[in-house]
Amino acid sequence: MLFALEHSHVLGAAIAQQLGLTLTPHEERTFEDGEHKARPLRSVRGRSCFVLHSLYGEPSQSVNDKLSRLLFFIATLKDAAAKEVTAVVPYLAFARKDRKTQPRDPVTLRYLAQLFEAVGTDALMVLEVHNPAAFQNAFRCRTEALDCTSLFAAKLVDELGDRSNDQVGDLLGDLCADAAVAVVSPDAGGVKRAALFRQKLERRLGRSVTMGFVEKFRSAGVLSGELLVGEVSGRHVLLFDDLISSGQTLLRAARACHQQGATAVWALAAHGLFNTDAASVLSDPMIERVFITDSVPLRLTAGSALANKLEVVSCADLLAEAIRRCHEGGSIVDLMQG
Repeated sequence: MLFALEHSHVLGAAIAQQLGLTLTPHEERTFEDGEHKARPLRSVRGRSCFVLHSLYGEPSQSVNDKLSRLLFFIATLKDAAAKEVTAVVPYLAFARKDRKTQPRDPVTLRYLAQLFEAVGTDALMVLEVHNPAAFQNAFRCRTEALDCTSLFAAKLVDELGDRSNDQVGDLLGDLCADAAVAVVSPDAGGVKRAALFRQKLERRLGRSVTMGFVEKFRSAGVLSGELLVGEVSGRHVLLFDDLISSGQTLLRAARACHQQGATAVWALAAHGLFNTDAASVLSDPMIERVFITDSVPLRLTAGSALANKLEVVSCADLLAEAIRRCHEGGSIVDLMQG
Protein backbone atom coordinates (compact mmCIF):
# COMPACT_ATOMS: atom_id res chain seq x y z
CA MET A 1 0.00 0.00 0.00
CA LEU A 2 1.24 3.48 -0.88
CA PHE A 3 0.08 6.53 1.06
CA ALA A 4 0.92 10.17 0.30
CA LEU A 5 0.22 12.66 3.05
CA GLU A 6 -1.04 16.18 2.42
CA HIS A 7 1.28 18.42 0.33
CA SER A 8 3.09 15.34 -1.07
CA HIS A 9 0.09 14.09 -3.05
CA VAL A 10 1.25 15.23 -6.50
CA LEU A 11 4.57 13.40 -6.28
CA GLY A 12 2.80 10.44 -4.66
CA ALA A 13 0.35 10.17 -7.56
CA ALA A 14 3.24 10.17 -10.06
CA ILE A 15 5.02 7.42 -8.11
CA ALA A 16 1.82 5.37 -7.88
CA GLN A 17 1.33 5.65 -11.64
CA GLN A 18 4.83 4.30 -12.25
CA LEU A 19 4.08 1.39 -9.93
CA GLY A 20 0.73 0.66 -11.59
CA LEU A 21 -1.10 1.45 -8.34
CA THR A 22 -3.52 3.99 -6.99
CA LEU A 23 -2.74 5.83 -3.77
CA THR A 24 -4.39 4.14 -0.79
CA PRO A 25 -7.09 6.49 0.54
CA HIS A 26 -6.69 8.06 3.95
CA GLU A 27 -8.30 10.83 5.98
CA GLU A 28 -6.53 13.88 7.39
CA ARG A 29 -8.26 16.34 9.71
CA THR A 30 -7.08 19.52 11.36
CA PHE A 31 -8.99 20.74 14.41
CA GLU A 32 -9.74 24.27 15.52
CA ASP A 33 -6.95 24.30 18.10
CA GLY A 34 -4.31 23.19 15.57
CA GLU A 35 -4.28 19.51 16.55
CA HIS A 36 -4.62 16.96 13.78
CA LYS A 37 -5.17 13.32 13.02
CA ALA A 38 -4.77 10.99 10.05
CA ARG A 39 -6.02 7.45 9.50
CA PRO A 40 -6.08 4.93 6.65
CA LEU A 41 -9.48 4.27 5.09
CA ARG A 42 -8.60 0.66 4.16
CA SER A 43 -7.46 -2.20 6.33
CA VAL A 44 -3.66 -2.39 6.50
CA ARG A 45 -3.48 -5.60 8.54
CA GLY A 46 -0.58 -7.73 7.36
CA ARG A 47 0.29 -5.31 4.56
CA SER A 48 3.55 -3.60 3.61
CA CYS A 49 2.90 0.13 3.76
CA PHE A 50 4.95 2.94 2.22
CA VAL A 51 4.21 6.48 3.40
CA LEU A 52 5.42 9.39 1.27
CA HIS A 53 5.93 12.74 2.93
CA SER A 54 8.60 15.34 2.13
CA LEU A 55 9.60 17.34 5.22
CA TYR A 56 9.95 20.90 3.95
CA GLY A 57 8.48 23.98 5.60
CA GLU A 58 5.87 26.25 4.06
CA PRO A 59 3.46 28.92 5.32
CA SER A 60 0.54 26.53 5.86
CA GLN A 61 2.58 23.79 7.58
CA SER A 62 5.95 24.08 9.28
CA VAL A 63 8.59 21.37 9.20
CA ASN A 64 7.55 20.46 12.75
CA ASP A 65 3.91 20.12 11.69
CA LYS A 66 4.80 17.77 8.86
CA LEU A 67 7.15 15.71 10.98
CA SER A 68 4.55 15.14 13.70
CA ARG A 69 1.90 14.22 11.12
CA LEU A 70 4.23 11.67 9.54
CA LEU A 71 5.27 10.15 12.87
CA PHE A 72 1.67 9.92 14.10
CA PHE A 73 0.53 8.29 10.86
CA ILE A 74 3.32 5.71 10.98
CA ALA A 75 2.33 4.85 14.56
CA THR A 76 -1.33 4.63 13.47
CA LEU A 77 -0.45 2.11 10.74
CA LYS A 78 1.56 0.02 13.19
CA ASP A 79 -1.34 0.08 15.67
CA ALA A 80 -3.61 -1.08 12.83
CA ALA A 81 -1.41 -4.19 12.43
CA ALA A 82 0.52 -3.22 9.29
CA LYS A 83 3.19 -5.81 8.61
CA GLU A 84 5.85 -3.16 8.06
CA VAL A 85 5.97 0.58 7.43
CA THR A 86 8.54 2.33 5.29
CA ALA A 87 8.73 6.13 5.45
CA VAL A 88 9.60 7.57 2.04
CA VAL A 89 10.93 11.05 2.77
CA PRO A 90 12.39 12.65 -0.37
CA TYR A 91 13.60 15.69 1.58
CA LEU A 92 14.55 14.91 5.18
CA ALA A 93 14.49 18.01 7.37
CA PHE A 94 17.00 18.36 10.23
CA ALA A 95 19.51 16.08 8.45
CA ARG A 96 22.09 18.87 8.07
CA LYS A 97 22.67 19.06 11.82
CA ASP A 98 24.57 15.79 12.16
CA ARG A 99 27.43 16.83 14.46
CA LYS A 100 28.40 19.35 17.13
CA THR A 101 30.02 22.48 15.72
CA GLN A 102 29.62 24.66 18.83
CA PRO A 103 29.81 23.87 22.55
CA ARG A 104 26.61 22.12 23.76
CA ASP A 105 25.28 21.89 20.20
CA PRO A 106 22.44 19.45 19.48
CA VAL A 107 22.94 16.48 17.16
CA THR A 108 19.47 16.81 15.70
CA LEU A 109 19.77 14.04 13.11
CA ARG A 110 20.27 11.50 15.92
CA TYR A 111 17.25 12.83 17.80
CA LEU A 112 15.23 12.57 14.60
CA ALA A 113 16.26 8.92 14.25
CA GLN A 114 15.08 8.22 17.80
CA LEU A 115 11.66 9.67 16.98
CA PHE A 116 11.21 7.51 13.87
CA GLU A 117 12.33 4.41 15.74
CA ALA A 118 10.05 5.18 18.72
CA VAL A 119 6.89 5.00 16.58
CA GLY A 120 7.94 1.69 15.01
CA THR A 121 9.29 2.75 11.62
CA ASP A 122 10.73 -0.33 9.91
CA ALA A 123 12.67 1.49 7.20
CA LEU A 124 13.39 5.02 6.03
CA MET A 125 14.05 5.97 2.40
CA VAL A 126 15.44 9.41 1.59
CA LEU A 127 16.71 11.20 -1.50
CA GLU A 128 20.14 12.88 -1.56
CA VAL A 129 20.56 13.19 2.19
CA HIS A 130 23.07 15.81 3.31
CA ASN A 131 25.63 13.37 4.79
CA PRO A 132 24.95 9.71 3.90
CA ALA A 133 27.46 8.32 6.41
CA ALA A 134 26.02 10.33 9.30
CA PHE A 135 22.49 9.39 8.20
CA GLN A 136 23.24 5.67 8.12
CA ASN A 137 25.00 5.78 11.48
CA ALA A 138 22.20 7.72 13.20
CA PHE A 139 19.47 5.16 12.52
CA ARG A 140 19.06 1.64 13.88
CA CYS A 141 16.15 0.84 11.56
CA ARG A 142 16.87 0.00 7.92
CA THR A 143 17.80 3.00 5.78
CA GLU A 144 18.00 3.58 2.03
CA ALA A 145 19.89 6.72 0.96
CA LEU A 146 19.12 7.31 -2.73
CA ASP A 147 21.17 9.76 -4.76
CA CYS A 148 20.43 11.86 -7.84
CA THR A 149 23.72 11.36 -9.68
CA SER A 150 22.36 8.96 -12.31
CA LEU A 151 19.16 11.00 -12.58
CA PHE A 152 21.00 14.21 -13.46
CA ALA A 153 23.62 12.49 -15.63
CA ALA A 154 20.84 10.92 -17.67
CA LYS A 155 19.08 14.26 -17.99
CA LEU A 156 22.19 15.97 -19.30
CA VAL A 157 23.14 13.28 -21.79
CA ASP A 158 20.73 10.43 -22.49
CA GLU A 159 17.73 12.40 -23.71
CA LEU A 160 19.78 13.41 -26.76
CA GLY A 161 19.30 9.91 -28.17
CA ASP A 162 21.29 9.17 -31.31
CA ARG A 163 21.51 12.74 -32.56
CA SER A 164 24.98 13.87 -33.52
CA ASN A 165 26.67 16.78 -31.78
CA ASP A 166 25.85 19.25 -34.54
CA GLN A 167 22.13 18.46 -34.11
CA VAL A 168 22.01 18.96 -30.36
CA GLY A 169 19.39 21.41 -29.11
CA ASP A 170 20.44 24.59 -27.34
CA LEU A 171 19.66 23.16 -23.87
CA LEU A 172 22.57 20.72 -23.83
CA GLY A 173 24.58 21.73 -26.85
CA ASP A 174 27.45 23.34 -24.97
CA LEU A 175 27.81 20.38 -22.63
CA CYS A 176 27.70 17.60 -25.17
CA ALA A 177 29.86 19.17 -27.82
CA ASP A 178 33.63 18.88 -27.45
CA ALA A 179 33.82 21.56 -24.74
CA ALA A 180 35.72 20.52 -21.62
CA VAL A 181 33.55 19.87 -18.56
CA ALA A 182 34.28 20.15 -14.84
CA VAL A 183 32.14 19.06 -11.89
CA VAL A 184 32.64 21.27 -8.83
CA SER A 185 31.34 20.89 -5.30
CA PRO A 186 30.43 24.27 -3.75
CA ASP A 187 31.97 23.13 -0.45
CA ALA A 188 34.48 20.54 0.74
CA GLY A 189 31.79 18.51 2.52
CA GLY A 190 30.11 17.63 -0.77
CA VAL A 191 33.21 16.35 -2.57
CA LYS A 192 32.19 12.68 -2.42
CA ARG A 193 28.76 13.48 -3.82
CA ALA A 194 30.24 15.54 -6.66
CA ALA A 195 32.87 12.87 -7.36
CA LEU A 196 30.20 10.21 -7.80
CA PHE A 197 28.31 12.49 -10.20
CA ARG A 198 31.54 13.18 -12.11
CA GLN A 199 32.21 9.45 -12.56
CA LYS A 200 28.74 8.75 -13.94
CA LEU A 201 28.75 11.80 -16.20
CA GLU A 202 32.20 10.89 -17.49
CA ARG A 203 31.01 7.40 -18.47
CA ARG A 204 27.98 8.78 -20.28
CA LEU A 205 29.89 11.53 -22.09
CA GLY A 206 32.69 9.15 -23.02
CA ARG A 207 35.44 11.61 -22.20
CA SER A 208 37.33 13.00 -19.23
CA VAL A 209 35.54 15.29 -16.75
CA THR A 210 37.65 17.14 -14.19
CA MET A 211 36.80 17.71 -10.54
CA GLY A 212 37.08 20.58 -8.06
CA PHE A 213 35.65 22.16 -4.92
CA VAL A 214 35.33 25.58 -3.32
CA GLU A 215 36.16 26.14 0.34
CA LYS A 216 33.32 27.34 2.56
CA PHE A 217 33.14 28.44 6.18
CA ARG A 218 29.92 29.36 7.97
CA SER A 219 29.81 31.16 11.31
CA ALA A 220 26.66 32.74 12.77
CA GLY A 221 25.06 32.48 9.32
CA VAL A 222 27.88 34.34 7.57
CA LEU A 223 29.67 32.61 4.67
CA SER A 224 33.36 33.03 3.96
CA GLY A 225 36.14 31.32 2.00
CA GLU A 226 37.12 31.86 -1.62
CA LEU A 227 39.72 29.18 -2.43
CA LEU A 228 38.93 27.08 -5.50
CA VAL A 229 40.72 23.75 -5.80
CA GLY A 230 40.65 22.25 -9.30
CA GLU A 231 41.05 23.26 -12.93
CA VAL A 232 38.05 25.08 -14.40
CA SER A 233 39.64 27.48 -16.87
CA GLY A 234 38.02 27.15 -20.29
CA ARG A 235 35.57 24.57 -18.96
CA HIS A 236 31.82 24.28 -18.64
CA VAL A 237 31.32 23.94 -14.88
CA LEU A 238 28.54 21.91 -13.26
CA LEU A 239 28.08 22.86 -9.59
CA PHE A 240 26.60 19.82 -7.85
CA ASP A 241 25.01 20.01 -4.38
CA ASP A 242 22.32 18.31 -2.31
CA LEU A 243 20.02 21.30 -1.81
CA ILE A 244 19.44 24.97 -2.52
CA SER A 245 18.28 27.07 0.42
CA SER A 246 19.32 30.73 0.16
CA GLY A 247 21.42 30.14 -2.98
CA GLN A 248 24.37 32.04 -1.52
CA THR A 249 26.67 28.99 -1.44
CA LEU A 250 26.12 28.27 -5.13
CA LEU A 251 26.52 31.90 -6.14
CA ARG A 252 29.83 32.20 -4.25
CA ALA A 253 31.08 29.05 -5.94
CA ALA A 254 29.95 30.28 -9.37
CA ARG A 255 31.82 33.55 -8.92
CA ALA A 256 34.96 31.67 -7.89
CA CYS A 257 34.71 29.50 -11.02
CA HIS A 258 34.23 32.49 -13.33
CA GLN A 259 37.19 34.27 -11.70
CA GLN A 260 39.30 31.23 -12.61
CA GLY A 261 38.19 31.30 -16.26
CA ALA A 262 35.11 29.04 -16.43
CA THR A 263 33.20 29.53 -19.69
CA ALA A 264 29.78 28.78 -18.15
CA VAL A 265 28.35 27.61 -14.83
CA TRP A 266 25.24 25.50 -14.28
CA ALA A 267 23.93 24.50 -10.84
CA LEU A 268 22.36 21.13 -10.01
CA ALA A 269 20.75 20.15 -6.69
CA ALA A 270 18.22 17.57 -5.60
CA HIS A 271 16.13 19.78 -3.35
CA GLY A 272 14.99 23.26 -4.36
CA LEU A 273 13.91 24.80 -1.06
CA PHE A 274 14.41 28.37 -2.33
CA ASN A 275 14.12 30.04 1.05
CA THR A 276 14.41 33.79 1.81
CA ASP A 277 15.55 35.65 -1.33
CA ALA A 278 16.96 32.61 -3.16
CA ALA A 279 15.11 33.45 -6.38
CA SER A 280 16.80 36.83 -6.50
CA VAL A 281 20.22 35.41 -5.59
CA LEU A 282 20.11 32.68 -8.23
CA SER A 283 18.89 35.03 -10.94
CA ASP A 284 22.44 36.37 -11.02
CA PRO A 285 23.94 35.82 -14.53
CA MET A 286 26.95 34.08 -12.95
CA ILE A 287 24.72 30.96 -12.96
CA GLU A 288 23.24 30.33 -16.38
CA ARG A 289 20.96 27.35 -15.62
CA VAL A 290 19.60 25.64 -12.50
CA PHE A 291 18.44 22.01 -12.32
CA ILE A 292 16.47 20.55 -9.39
CA THR A 293 14.14 17.59 -8.77
CA ASP A 294 10.50 17.71 -7.68
CA SER A 295 11.29 16.32 -4.21
CA VAL A 296 9.90 19.64 -2.95
CA PRO A 297 7.04 21.38 -4.81
CA LEU A 298 8.25 24.38 -6.75
CA ARG A 299 7.27 27.70 -5.21
CA LEU A 300 8.37 30.47 -7.56
CA THR A 301 6.63 33.43 -9.09
CA ALA A 302 5.86 32.71 -12.73
CA GLY A 303 8.04 34.74 -15.06
CA SER A 304 10.72 35.42 -12.45
CA ALA A 305 14.33 35.53 -13.60
CA LEU A 306 15.05 32.22 -11.86
CA ALA A 307 11.97 30.48 -13.26
CA ASN A 308 13.15 31.31 -16.77
CA LYS A 309 16.39 29.35 -16.31
CA LEU A 310 15.12 26.57 -14.05
CA GLU A 311 14.67 22.95 -15.13
CA VAL A 312 12.80 20.43 -12.93
CA VAL A 313 13.81 16.78 -13.29
CA SER A 314 11.23 14.39 -11.86
CA CYS A 315 12.40 11.93 -9.21
CA ALA A 316 9.14 9.93 -9.38
CA ASP A 317 10.59 7.13 -11.53
CA LEU A 318 13.61 6.75 -9.24
CA LEU A 319 11.50 6.63 -6.07
CA ALA A 320 9.00 4.24 -7.65
CA GLU A 321 11.72 1.80 -8.69
CA ALA A 322 13.35 2.01 -5.25
CA ILE A 323 9.98 1.26 -3.60
CA ARG A 324 9.43 -1.65 -5.97
CA ARG A 325 12.83 -3.12 -5.17
CA CYS A 326 12.40 -2.67 -1.43
CA HIS A 327 9.05 -4.46 -1.58
CA GLU A 328 10.20 -7.28 -3.86
CA GLY A 329 13.70 -7.76 -2.45
CA GLY A 330 15.55 -6.17 -5.39
CA SER A 331 18.93 -4.47 -5.26
CA ILE A 332 19.07 -0.78 -4.38
CA VAL A 333 22.84 -0.88 -4.94
CA ASP A 334 22.34 -1.83 -8.59
CA LEU A 335 19.75 0.92 -8.95
CA MET A 336 22.16 3.54 -7.58
CA GLN A 337 24.90 2.38 -9.91
CA GLY A 338 22.64 3.19 -12.83
